Amino acid sequence: MAVLIASGLRKEFSGVPLFDGVSFTVERKHRLALSGQNGEGKTTLLRVIAGETDHQGGALAFEKGCRVALHDQRPPRDRSLTLRDYVLSGAADLVALEVELGRLEALMAAGDHEPATMRRWSEAHARLEHAGGYGWRDRAASVVRGLGFAEKELDRTLDTFSGGELTRASLARALSSDPDLLLLDEPTNHLDMESLEWLEKELSTIDAAIILVAHDRWFLESVTTAVLELERGKGTYFPGTWHKWRGEKAARASALAKLSERQAADLARLQTFVDRFRYGTKARQAQAKLKQMDRIQRKRVHAPGAGGRTLGFDFLDPPRSSRVVLEVLKLGLKAGEKELLHDVDFAVERGEHVAIVGPNGAGKTTLLETLLGKREQVTGKIRIGHGVVPAYFSQHEAELDERGTVLDAAVFGTGLKRPQAQALLGRFLFSGADVHEKQVKSLSGGERRRLSLAIVVASGANFLVLDEPTNHLDVESREALEEALDSFPGTVLLVSHDRALLDAVATRTLVVEGRMIRSYDGGWADVLARQAEELIPAPASVKAKAGAGAGAGAAGAAATSKRPPKAPSPGRRRSELERVESEIATAEEQLAQLETKLADDWGDVDLIAAHRRVRDELPLLMEKWEALFAEVQEAQAEAAASASAGTAGFS
Repeated sequence: MAVLIASGLRKEFSGVPLFDGVSFTVERKHRLALSGQNGEGKTTLLRVIAGETDHQGGALAFEKGCRVALHDQRPPRDRSLTLRDYVLSGAADLVALEVELGRLEALMAAGDHEPATMRRWSEAHARLEHAGGYGWRDRAASVVRGLGFAEKELDRTLDTFSGGELTRASLARALSSDPDLLLLDEPTNHLDMESLEWLEKELSTIDAAIILVAHDRWFLESVTTAVLELERGKGTYFPGTWHKWRGEKAARASALAKLSERQAADLARLQTFVDRFRYGTKARQAQAKLKQMDRIQRKRVHAPGAGGRTLGFDFLDPPRSSRVVLEVLKLGLKAGEKELLHDVDFAVERGEHVAIVGPNGAGKTTLLETLLGKREQVTGKIRIGHGVVPAYFSQHEAELDERGTVLDAAVFGTGLKRPQAQALLGRFLFSGADVHEKQVKSLSGGERRRLSLAIVVASGANFLVLDEPTNHLDVESREALEEALDSFPGTVLLVSHDRALLDAVATRTLVVEGRMIRSYDGGWADVLARQAEELIPAPASVKAKAGAGAGAGAAGAAATSKRPPKAPSPGRRRSELERVESEIATAEEQLAQLETKLADDWGDVDLIAAHRRVRDELPLLMEKWEALFAEVQEAQAEAAASASAGTAGFS
């Protein structure tokens, strides 16, 4: 059943349409991603659906009683609220339901059994049950924990939190309100890896329709079931996952490009005929050709991207540095009294592209700033190699000179002459008056991001140090940055939560674990695979699956032990099977112990992380056990058949 039907939506600003004729349907369990370049109206469409801004055409039809929750990037208005009160304020109607149920139950206890009273009680009870019954507050608490907040933070007022923490608080409020339609604008901003993965699982199970805007391609692929692209004021709906939509879009673009080329060729051919015969013996035919040209022009298509804008990256060839670009020895870092890193060693060599990942607050940005000499370390040494020229791209673009125009900042930051700097800015979507007149201090977050990237690209540095470089960039621009960094001949050290970027660019990944750093070869997918291989042992309960058949198979394996073994032999398979069974037993025991501890202290972040790690590993171990068990049975059957054939030969 449809939760929302949108028909022919039109939105204008000062009489100029932002989008027009946008139609789509969203059913419960649908996860619709809004796609399109920045400025196409994705956030505005969410606010139209939420009723926070009006529209000038079309209609919205909601399911009866539909509850809508919106999470966007605007900070909470009332900063005097505690985190607990703010999150629960999104479920004010659930609080009202509890009060109403209490009132109705008091009436019924006093003898009021009128049909109207019973009906109101039944409706209120059903609504509360849908939200998880009286345990909905516990669910709200689990949402807050999943987004990285500790229990002790629940009673802090909002004015004590950072901007990123307030964004996560807004997301917790929306998720905790038990909506029928959940609207999410950039929900992955300010989330670390664990919170991202928690959110992906949460959105896959929540009983609601979801419409979301995101630029995290890994997240989109994990969550999306359909895509609505806003482009040049129109909407294109596609039922399917994100990667299927991208494939379909590429196929459509290719088909349109071919059609555009064919139309251009037809127009050129017809124009040649008209120019030659308009005033001669074939003037009548020339007039017919003109009408044919007019029909083609009315149906003329333009290849996708002809009017679109994406970032152009062109790294200068950097000077050659020493083989070891960076060496870190016994490094210790603190933030106030909090120890961030302890006794850390690592090195970065010329040409390496190294990523740093870890939870929020682990000290990643502090580490980058310390490596560049912007902060003092507590202990240890940092050595920068000979001939290393670093360029720093920070989360906040604090290094931008705000005293002049965009062009002034580009000239000052790169050393380029003004015509060259202007050409550079054009590749980064700055044009016209924006280049010559717009002041740096008046730029939006996305514009500041693009300007900083332009300066880094043209800096001539051979060591790029990047802190969350994809923030505020759309999908196409992120992919362009990936390609550029992947082909950059110098050295890259980046901090990012963009898993697609990490997977595409990183040749090595440094993971902050506790107060230490561990090195993994490859990108994010390689880190996950390695961690899955190493994860803690597991349980004996799987032996029930083997049953008597496994025991009987042992005799068969023993009977053929003198025969040359196949690779791997039944004995080796069984040994591996028993090892995995032991790992499963250990993991199950650990999971039970962690759940007992969490019942007493659900705000312990380390316990939550350990519980999530063991919980996620258990299904992988079970799958491994099932595969090995099947192999053992097959090997036993082959051994038994061979033994039977040998006996028949001697009879």
